[in-house]
Amino acid sequence: MPRVAMVIQRYLPHVGGAERQIQQLAPRLRARGFDVCVVTRHEKGLSWYELIDDVPVYRMPSIGPKWLAAVTFIVSALYRLIRLRPDLVHAHEILSPSTISVLSKQLNGHPVLVKILRGGALGDIFKFKRRWFWKFRFRKLDRTIDAFITISREIDEELASLHVRKGKRIFIPNGVDVVRYVPVSVDLKQQLRAELALPLRAFIVVYVGRLVPEKHVDSLLGIWDDVRKKLPTAHLLIVGGGPDEQTLREMPVNGVQFTGPVNDAVRYMQASDLFVLPSSTEGLSNSLLEAMSTGLPVLATTVGGTNDVVQHQENGYLIPPDDVESLKAGLETLIDDDALRFRIGANARQRILRDFSLDSVAERLAALYQELLATRDIH
Repeated sequence: MPRVAMVIQRYLPHVGGAERQIQQLAPRLRARGFDVCVVTRHEKGLSWYELIDDVPVYRMPSIGPKWLAAVTFIVSALYRLIRLRPDLVHAHEILSPSTISVLSKQLNGHPVLVKILRGGALGDIFKFKRRWFWKFRFRKLDRTIDAFITISREIDEELASLHVRKGKRIFIPNGVDVVRYVPVSVDLKQQLRAELALPLRAFIVVYVGRLVPEKHVDSLLGIWDDVRKKLPTAHLLIVGGGPDEQTLREMPVNGVQFTGPVNDAVRYMQASDLFVLPSSTEGLSNSLLEAMSTGLPVLATTVGGTNDVVQHQENGYLIPPDDVESLKAGLETLIDDDALRFRIGANARQRILRDFSLDSVAERLAALYQELLATRDIH
C-alpha cells in the first residue's frame, strides 16, 4: 500500500478547513489503497505522536521566534520524512510544508504535490511574495514540485501568472460529506433547536467559521440591529471561535448567540434558516459548501472559490466584499423572500451533490496520486 505523507502547519485538534479536509479524506483514501499519515507542528499540551481516526499524526518541534520556529519545523519534519520514507508527499500550503516536501524529494526521490489553500489577499502566493528572494525560491519549487492542486480559478490564475504550466495545475476542489450534511424536515429542525437551546420560532441566520478579522463578523454584528427592525424575530447564531471572539461578544447587539468553538457544526446549520459568510478573502470555504449541502440558502461575498460554486440568485446570493450596505440589503432580501430562499437552497444541495461530494474528491485525488506514482516508476 503506497504511503502518502500529508505535511501541514497545524492539525487536529486545531480545526480549520484544510485540517477537516484531511481528516475526512484520509479514510476514503485508505479505502482506495493509500496509507495516509500526517506530519505537522507540535503545540503545547499535545502529544508528539497519536492516532486520530486511525491516521498516524507526527508532531514535530517548532521552537523560538517565528523564523527559528520555521527552521526547526522544517529540519525536524524533514528528519521524520526520511524515517517514514513515503512514496508520495502531499503538502498543504506553499510556505514551510512545500519546502519540507521538496527537500524530502531531493533525498528520497518521491513525487510531491502542493495544495494551495487560499488565493488573493492573505493567500499563499500573497504571503510567499513577501519573503526574501521569493522569485528565485519559487522557480526552484516549480522545477521540483510535480503538481499543484488548485481549489479555485483565482488560485489557478495566480499560478499561471507565475508561469506554472497548465499541465501542473490540477483543479480538485474541497469536498463535503453529503450523507451527514443533509437537509432536514421542519419537525427535525424544531427538535434540533430545542436540543441546542435555540429559539424555536425565530428566523435564524448562521455564521460558521473562525472569528478573525478577514471574516468581517464585526460588520455583520454592526448591521444586525437594523435587520431586526425589519424582522424582530431574527436571530444571529455565531458558530466558532478565534482571536476576535471576546471583542465580538462585547459588541452591544441584540438577538445574537455565540456558541464558541464546536467540533461539528452540522446540527447548527440544519437548525438554521440562512447561512451568511461576509469574508474579504477565502480559499474555498468548507462551511459554505457544507451549508449548501444541508440545503441552506447562502449569502456570501464574491471572493476566492465562492465565485466558482455560487451563481447569484440561482444557488446562492452574492454580494461584493467589504460592502456593508450590500450585506444588509442581501439579508433583508432573503429574509423577505421565502420563494427565493427555498429555490436557491434546493439548487445549492443539487450543486454539491453533482460536483463537491467527498467521495468524488477522493476519487480524483487518488487518480492523481496513481498518475504521479506511475511516473516515478517509469523513471
